[in-house]
Amino acid sequence: MGENNIQEREDILFERISQLIDESRRKIKTTINTAIVYTNYGVGSYIVENEQQGEQRAAYGKAVLKRVSEKLTDKYGEGWSVETLKKCRKFFQIYSPVTGSIPKNQLKSVYSVDQIHPFTLSWSHYLVLMRIKNDEERNFYEIECQKQDWSVRQLQRQYASSLYERLALSRNKDEVMRLAKEGQTVEKPDDVIKDPLTLEFLGLKADDSYSETKLESAIISKMRDFLLEMGKGFLFEARQKRFTFDEEHFYVDLVFYNRLLQCYCLIDLKKDKLTHQDLGQMQMYVNYFDRYVKQDFEKPTIGILLCKKKNDALVDLTLPQNANIYASAYELYLPDKALLQSKVKEWIEEFEEYEPDAENTNKE
Repeated sequence: MGENNIQEREDILFERISQLIDESRRKIKTTINTAIVYTNYGVGSYIVENEQQGEQRAAYGKAVLKRVSEKLTDKYGEGWSVETLKKCRKFFQIYSPVTGSIPKNQLKSVYSVDQIHPFTLSWSHYLVLMRIKNDEERNFYEIECQKQDWSVRQLQRQYASSLYERLALSRNKDEVMRLAKEGQTVEKPDDVIKDPLTLEFLGLKADDSYSETKLESAIISKMRDFLLEMGKGFLFEARQKRFTFDEEHFYVDLVFYNRLLQCYCLIDLKKDKLTHQDLGQMQMYVNYFDRYVKQDFEKPTIGILLCKKKNDALVDLTLPQNANIYASAYELYLPDKALLQSKVKEWIEEFEEYEPDAENTNKE
């Protein structure tokens, strides 16, 4: 047997063993994380049970947790501070299917695995999620974490960038409710549009002098973060994609493909305000891709003009209906979450105020 043959077999054996070890370590890590989460849920349930046995005074509760914390630390080492015990209690109170006062005889059934919330994230993820007061918003981020395998850092960034509010403000009431139950669904072009796009990770300052080329280069250098901000299904294909028509060269700033929508997505960057010439140029780009690039099974191309300032009225006036071209503003800083939250609340309340009463409608 030749030396090359032996080396090849060694390499194959090494790769197979490496894959097995890596997979085993991933499973062990997942199992440990899951065990920690369920353990902390159980700890929280026992604390609530103890506190509901008649002694409700705050001083009593603090004293009990302090003494229990000291005993747990003596037996198991660091990691069982009073603060940790409080977080376990809060975790149970948020995720328990039984709300309000919990009778003692119900706690064991609540802690049975088949009845409680199916935990699939790490304890660090849930520490972030527990800070979100709004139930619908918390549900949305938990679902997205599960579906998109967000790291804790990615979850923190998406929450800080007000992803839920930005998506909610571009949807009707029914679709806002759907966000809380299903997360972000991508079924039509509108579903992938965010307004504004938050690009704080580029490191550019709003008051700095930068060109569209510098903006494009910054996006390329932070493509992973940009794809996360763009959302589900996006794959990067090309920068300054050239095509030639009538012996003239044209360049699309960024070309993506969305595998969920099965279509191309073209992005043109505009540092200044949007003009009708910009819209006409994007219309030409989209037409070219639809006629000469896309396959028969693919959906119509989407065009997005990413600009510092957009003008919805100009878009509506310039483009035909269903043009599949969108203008989206971008911001180089994280948005004011409190302001967006209030806007979402006002928007839903306004919708409910003018929504026909279902009972009266049926009577009519």
